[in-house]
Amino acid sequence: MMPRIHLANGFTLVELAIVLGIVALLLTGLVVSVSAQLDLQRLSETRATLDNTREALLGFAAANGRLPCPASSTSNGQESFASGGSTSNGLCSNFYNGFVPAATLGLTPTDGNGFLLDGWGARIRYAVDNSTINGVTNPFTRQDGMKTATMASIEATAENSSGGLLFVCSSSAGITAVNCGSTAGTVTVTRKTPAVVYSTGKNTATGGVAGTNVDEAANPNPNSANNDRVFVHHEPAAAGAGGEYDDIMTWLSLPVLFNRMMSAGRLP
Repeated sequence: MMPRIHLANGFTLVELAIVLGIVALLLTGLVVSVSAQLDLQRLSETRATLDNTREALLGFAAANGRLPCPASSTSNGQESFASGGSTSNGLCSNFYNGFVPAATLGLTPTDGNGFLLDGWGARIRYAVDNSTINGVTNPFTRQDGMKTATMASIEATAENSSGGLLFVCSSSAGITAVNCGSTAGTVTVTRKTPAVVYSTGKNTATGGVAGTNVDEAANPNPNSANNDRVFVHHEPAAAGAGGEYDDIMTWLSLPVLFNRMMSAGRLP
């Protein structure tokens, strides 16, 4: 009797291709999911760092009677005064286009040069108002400058229709005015903040320091397309030219700053 030969059943090439396709789809979905989770984590870390920075600025003001100057690109995370500048005149080297003075404030995480970093490893920006108020130049960065200028005068300047402190805008048309402007789709979020802190977001790595969007490019002031004191906090996805807008911003509330300094005996 002839022995029975058992043929092993196997996958056809078509079946193997289908299986490999399914595995590839599953792996792609896993990679996308992990990438999305990392971005959410970095966004959360960045927001926490911005919140910590805001609290540190309030604490510094309560302890010193002024806000620190922004760091310059060469100050290694220390606040940077201009030539001839000091705490007595508050003259900073980079009022609007500087960085968080992390070394001065004792903040982390920082890079090897002492600059505060967001979740994507980019340096976090910081701007402070340098208006002249009630005859006092640079009242926010001058020792006891806010006290000398008086809270009433600072508030009046912030409320003045032709004045204001730093402007934070939400824009669907781009910002080119000396304030948030009145263009349809543009809203003034606040005109009463003495300081703004912001991350240039994920696209910093691929789009340069300012990102690729026109309003992102305007945020690290000064620049020719925008007034120094105007910052864009939010832009609808379809707005602006040049790509995605993803800057993340926070700012100091003037009443909160006053309250914190009054509690510390620095005001009135």
